[in-house]
Amino acid sequence: MRHNKKFNHLGRKSAHRKAMLSNMAISLIMHKRISTTLAKAKALRVYVEPLLTKAKDDSTNSRRLVFAELRSKDAVKELFQNISEKIVNRPGGYTRILRTGFRLGDAAEMCIIELVDYNENMLKEKAAKKAARTRRSGAKKTTDAAATPKAEPAKAKGQVEDISAEEVNIEETLVEETPIEEVPVEEVPAEEAPAEPETPVAEETPETEKAEENDKE
Repeated sequence: MRHNKKFNHLGRKSAHRKAMLSNMAISLIMHKRISTTLAKAKALRVYVEPLLTKAKDDSTNSRRLVFAELRSKDAVKELFQNISEKIVNRPGGYTRILRTGFRLGDAAEMCIIELVDYNENMLKEKAAKKAARTRRSGAKKTTDAAATPKAEPAKAKGQVEDISAEEVNIEETLVEETPIEEVPVEEVPAEEAPAEPETPVAEETPETEKAEENDKE
């Protein structure tokens, strides 16, 4: 019985399986991404990631261990010179599997396996997501601040706005260049009011005094 034996033989003998994974690992290192079935990609990920970890330590022992698995000088050179510089700060998870659908002939599930640090499009998306804020409180504050217009500081009484020196010079030149013409003012003679006729005042005589006394009586 095969209890707890999840090792995928991929329908091959051990020598055939080992040679196939070695060739696939070389192709992945040289081309940075390959298309294969999902089962083979999962088996390749388990096989190639320990080799990528060993490439971080550029020593003779590490090169010999990797060369014993790959048997390709070009792949070992590419791995230790170029790929190791990109994965030096990554603590595992060097590969990514992207499912692409099913094959027409036998309906096998297909996928693309690639090195994570060589997909520039996904790296740009991650950088953009990190820059954006995800907390609701921070987003609310920014939206509220953008919605409310900034109130201008109130000007104190008698406060004069700052005028640049250039504006002052322009005003002085305009005053100097435009002469003021003096307009002669004609004096208008005041209209003389018509003299009112004098009313004659009756002189008091003794006869008039007697007449007034008689009237009073």
